[in-house]
This record gives sequence, structure tokens and C-alpha cells, in this order.
Amino acid sequence: MPTASNGNSNGVDPASTPLCNIVTPVGMLGYGLDEGEVAAALSRFVATGVPTAMILDSGSTDSGPDRLALGVMGNPRTSYYRDLKKLLGLAHAYHVPLIFSSAGGDGTDDHVREMLGIIEEITAEKGNEQYSFKTIAIFSGMQKTLVKERLRAGLVSGCGPCVPLLTEEDIEASPRIVAQMGPEPFIDAMKASPDFDVVVGGRAYDPAPYVAYPAFLAGLGGSQWAEAEARRRWGGFTHMGKILECGGTCAEPKSHGAVATVFRDGSFAIAPLTPAARCTPVSVAAHAMYENTRPDILYGPGGHLDLTQVTYEQLADQRTVRVRGSAFHFRKQDGLPYQVKLEAGCVIGYRSLFIGSIRDPILINQIDSLSAKVQAYVAGQHSHLPGKFELDFHFYGRPAPGAESSEVFLVGEALASSQELATSVAYTARIGIIHGSYPGQKATSGNFAFGIGGKPVIDLGPCSKFSLYHLMELRGGEERLFLDAANGSADGDGVGKPRAPLFTQTVAVVGKGDRAALRAPVPAPDAQADARNDSSAATPTATAANGTAGGKEAAAAASPPRTLGDLAKVVRSKNAGPFEITFDLIFGSAAAYERVKASGLLSAAAVARAYGLAERDVVWCGFYDPARAFKATVPRLRAGRPVPAGGFMEDDVHGSQRHVPLVRMPLPDELVAALA
Repeated sequence: MPTASNGNSNGVDPASTPLCNIVTPVGMLGYGLDEGEVAAALSRFVATGVPTAMILDSGSTDSGPDRLALGVMGNPRTSYYRDLKKLLGLAHAYHVPLIFSSAGGDGTDDHVREMLGIIEEITAEKGNEQYSFKTIAIFSGMQKTLVKERLRAGLVSGCGPCVPLLTEEDIEASPRIVAQMGPEPFIDAMKASPDFDVVVGGRAYDPAPYVAYPAFLAGLGGSQWAEAEARRRWGGFTHMGKILECGGTCAEPKSHGAVATVFRDGSFAIAPLTPAARCTPVSVAAHAMYENTRPDILYGPGGHLDLTQVTYEQLADQRTVRVRGSAFHFRKQDGLPYQVKLEAGCVIGYRSLFIGSIRDPILINQIDSLSAKVQAYVAGQHSHLPGKFELDFHFYGRPAPGAESSEVFLVGEALASSQELATSVAYTARIGIIHGSYPGQKATSGNFAFGIGGKPVIDLGPCSKFSLYHLMELRGGEERLFLDAANGSADGDGVGKPRAPLFTQTVAVVGKGDRAALRAPVPAPDAQADARNDSSAATPTATAANGTAGGKEAAAAASPPRTLGDLAKVVRSKNAGPFEITFDLIFGSAAAYERVKASGLLSAAAVARAYGLAERDVVWCGFYDPARAFKATVPRLRAGRPVPAGGFMEDDVHGSQRHVPLVRMPLPDELVAALA
């Protein structure tokens, strides 16, 4: 394992000297990975003698609150086993560390231990007798008593303007609370055990382990916040991590994973793992927008990443982009305390649903009035029963006013204080939909085609919601790893400071292999691996892809664009945390971008009109020149009320299908003429 170094004492240009290489096999542990692509990258990088690591993320709030509320993992255990078996084999073969965070999808202490169990299971299998991994586990579970104390002291606030105030009832209802660690606990763990092989992290800021590895090698610990050079390097490491934690999303087309070479000045070069993909300055710059409220200032533990001065340079291989100019602004620069984000979910009841379709055109045109009658009927039939319930309907395929539809798909959803009550409500509502009468009715045998899967009603069990998504202020040194009760925590200079533990670790050697033998030289890369990763091997495929794109552009030129969807290269929506939806429009040419920007078509007022909001409700809105893009962020609403992702009546937990009003936005005639 390489040792930490402050290393510019030899007069070597830090902008041209690699500090480390990082390989991200896939954007999320458990999603599956291409072992051959990863091996090719490791073979090439390790042969250079530059420290190399495999780092990847494993967690997200994107898929809703169930993981935290119910203690379930983000993927089946078999998926984690499959990926870790490949990754541990690569770590052993190439003698590189494996680092991942937010274990199990939510990063709870139980799921950190579950990942340790999988590692032990794989290491003990026949054929793996030579495996020996010094394994660090870092825990980030928070005690309810601590969170309540900080809340009473006024040290807890919502993470963004859309997050409601936290109450002690919210804390008490949450079975488990995690904090998004910054890089500091990872750095402290690496410094305490520099010969580590595997790091399994609890819930963490997605870029945290990516920052930690080069920071450890460079001798940074976060305590040098007053130094401009340290802020620049910390900013570069954070920006690199923010891109890599999503794997190859920064590439065209998207790749499984990506790789980065990090230089001693904090700049980095990034490329996709998949040979047929390529990174461009626009595709890499655009990733700053992905899942974020705004593209230029990105908040995280202890401060924010400032991308206002960043430059993106396409390198000669046409697959790699060099990034310079990132900076990190520490809250300590302003005399403010370190903050971490708290996350939790809780159960709010039990849910049942029924599904089917309506094909009668007479009923389709008056479906709202029938559903209102059913709501009233269900309320009357349950007025004598104890407990609370809610009932609502999803309708898919509803025709626009004046249009016709051959079929409308219906999902009836019931939420109640018990499963028995939820089931009763769903059954009663289904009967009402089937047999309710309506003006002009001719199909008197039934209104509803149901029975998909042979189930008239499906019981879904507990229903969850996000209960904490809040920032908590820490006291001096609490962001560091707690090493032991005698020595306290290690700050950036390795000085112990006694305090109560927040972030803790365990360290153990897993496996019976000879660790001394594992430090043997790494074999030279083979020709086949070189060919797989050579940029020239991607040229035919890349050329074909570019040709296809050119054909589409030619077709678009023959037919002038009439909507934003016609004009923009990318129109997407996505969660920016559980309480916000963010929209990105990326334009394929600088000319089109500049004309749209000058036209006044896109603004906070235009976004508000498209989504039926007050202009004051638009959280952030603006153009982002490095990506030739426009971005807007709005609250996540349901029935006009702010709600977090997931839970009762959720129909788009990722927020990835909210972009359609922008796709359909018409271009003004003068803009169409200018683009012709």
C-alpha cells in the first residue's frame, strides 16, 4: 500500500505529476459490472507504479424511504455477493484497495456488518485460500438522544427550502438515523491503518471516499482549510468524486464505469471504462447539473464545491477530458461549524392496492365523477370502524380534453393504520369502481377489467416516508473518526482530542492468505487487456455512433424544430434529494444554445407556467455555459402540496418522467425562424 506524501519537494510540476488513479467499475455496487473492462483498466494503471484504487458508491435516497424505515437493502444480497466476488478477486489479483461507501444502499450500521459478512463468506470459499484483506468498517449511525439534543439547541435545520421543520416526534418515529459522513473519517481510518485493503463505509456523502484516497496520499486531512492550495486540491478531489460516483454517466453513450487520473495540484483527467464511449467537455461539465439543485455551487459536509472557475479540455485521444479550476469553500473559512446531513425514514401506515383498466368510452369521459362517488361510498362503508385511512387513484392514459382514449389504466391505492383496514378499503373501492353507475351507462355488467396476476387486491405491507433530511451542526472535531476512548479522535494532524464518538470503526484481517506474499510485484499488462482499453479500438464504434447522430441532425435540419424537445439534445428530470425535482436542458450546438439563451424563452416564470407553480416557488433557475444548458429546480409536489419522494401515492420515485412539459414547450416563431 502506498504511503502518504506531501510530495512536491523535488520541484516536479504538480499539474503534470499523477497522484493516483481511480477506477469506478459501476455507478452503484449491486448493479452488476463488466469484469473485463475493470481488469483492463487496472492492468494498465497498476503497471505505471502510480497508486491505484477501486472506489464506488453504494447508496442513495433516490429509491425512497423504505431502506431506512424498514431496514431493507437497496439490492438483493445475491447482487452484492455477485459484485463483491468480482471486486475482491480483482483487488487480490492487482493488489489494489477496494473502497465503497453507503453500504447496503442506506449505510446503516447493520448493513455495514452485512457487507462484512459477505466479504468473509467470499474469502472463506474454496479457491480463495490466498485471500487476505485488512478490512476497515466505518459506522455512521446516529443516536436519537444526540439528534434531540442538537434540535433543542437550535442546531438542526432543513436541507433546503422545501424540507419541513424537524420535530422530536419525527426523531422518535425513526427506527434508525444515519449521517452523511464527509471524507474525514475515511482519511483518518487510512492514516491509522495505511496497509488497508478494503474499506466498507457507512452512509457518506457520495464523493467522500473519492476525496479521501487522494487526500490521504497527499497528506491532507481537512484541517488545512486556511491554505488556498489545499482548498484547490480538496475542490478537485471533490469534483472528481462527484463525477465518478455515478460511474460512466458522464460519457456519451453512458458507460458502466469510469476512470480518473488525479494530479498533485488537484486537477484530474476522466474517461469512460467502455471503449465505445467517450467523455467530452460538455458531457463532463453537464454532470455537475445531474441530481443537484444548481450546477455551480454544490453543498456537502463541511462546505461547498465551487465550480464557477472550472475549465474542461478535450485530450488528444478524444475520449478523455482534463478538468482544472475546482475549489472547495470550507464553512470554517466563514467561522461556521461543520454540518452533516441526517437521513431517516419511518412507517406511516399500511398499504393495499388494486389495478385494472377502463375501456368504456362513455365512462372514460366521466371517470372523475365516478371516482368521487367511490370515495364517498368507501367513507360511508367504513365510518363505523376504528382507525384512519386514505384512498386515492392513479389514472394512466387519460385523454387530453377533446381527445379520445381506447383504455385508461387505474391503480387504486389505500393507506390505513392497519393492514386489515387498508385491505378492506381497497376491496370496497374496487367494488365501487366495478359496479358504480354513471349517466349514459350501457355496460351494466361491470365497468372495470381487473384480475391482473390473479389478485383482486394486493397487500403491500408497511408504507414509509422520509422523516429526516436535515443538517446538524457538529462541535469541534466531531467530523473526525473516533479511534478509541483513550486517544480520542485524530484531527487532520493526527492529534488526539477526547470527545464522545460519532463516527467509529473496526479493523480486522479477513482471510488466511500470506499478506507478505501479497505484496509481490504486479504482473505486466497483457496485450489483450491493452487492446480492450486502447482508445483506437473504440474508433469504429464511435464513428458509427457519430454517424447516426449526424443523420438525426440532418433530419432535424430538414424539419425546423417547433418545440424544446425538438431542439435540445437532452431534456431530463431527476430528484435533487427527496424534496426537489430538477430539470436539465442541454443543447447540441453553441449556436442553438446562445439563441435560446438570448430569446428569453426560458426563465423562472416560464418554468412556473409549465408546471402550474407560483414563480416564487422555483427553487433555482439559470443558464450554465460550460454545459450549454439551462437548469431549473422546483419542489416535489403531490396534489399541490410539498411531499418527499416515495410513500403513499408515489408514481415517479426517481422524478425521471417530470420533464415532459418542457419537451412540449413551443418555440416562438422568431426563434424558429432564427434557427432555420
